[in-house]
Amino acid sequence: MEVGMTMKGEVSKFEAELLRPAGSDGWAFLVLPKEVSESLPRRGRTSVEGTVAGKPVAATLEPDGQLSHWLRLDAGWLDAAGVSPGDQVEVRISPMDPEPEPAVPDDLAAALAEAPEAREVWDATTTLARVDWIHWIETAKQAKTRAKRVAGACDMLAKGKKRVCCFDPSGFYSKAFKVPECG
Repeated sequence: MEVGMTMKGEVSKFEAELLRPAGSDGWAFLVLPKEVSESLPRRGRTSVEGTVAGKPVAATLEPDGQLSHWLRLDAGWLDAAGVSPGDQVEVRISPMDPEPEPAVPDDLAAALAEAPEAREVWDATTTLARVDWIHWIETAKQAKTRAKRVAGACDMLAKGKKRVCCFDPSGFYSKAFKVPECG
């Protein structure tokens, strides 16, 4: 495995097993070695590009709650690459620079449209801050909690808060994030 501080243009190379999540509808995932995660620019969601099994991939890594990351590979991608869970694959990734703008969920976009002060602060935040706000909202397990987080985000943003409070994007302290259970 080749690992170093991963900056623009530098590539981490390693091998990993493709794993099948419990109740899978055909997708698979792999877990990055901790050394590779440590070389990435952040412990939370991080967008990468490169290849898996020689096939191009551009995706956002998810934190695993253990100070590492995991990568989801959809069924169509697996078919095109000719790989399946259980296979060992070579992975070559590097962080995207700059981090791409996240897609704003419909419920948050609607709430921001109704709160001009919140929208103004949202527009003034960094891409990574917006990634964290969206991740915080999307990790709600219940619709009621999600709605509360959307309202809370707009309230905090309207008050000038550019970063979501009380949120550990790595999941290490909150245990909010973890690798899918294998099936």
